[in-house]
Amino acid sequence: METVILQGSSRADLKNITDLAKKIGITVKYLSEEEKEDIGLIQAVKEGRTGKFVKTDSYLQKLRK
Repeated sequence: METVILQGSSRADLKNITDLAKKIGITVKYLSEEEKEDIGLIQAVKEGRTGKFVKTDSYLQKLRK
């Protein structure tokens, strides 16, 4: 299964695209603001992962500065 996320400035244009998608048998789902935020957070976490362990004390000290 493949997924595409479309974002547009015109609600009418997006409605035309979603209507076409439904006609050809493609499932359409609108994302809530919360779901969009979750996707962004997941992406940020994935990009920030290094696979290395960080010493908690030194990390907390840097945060306090």
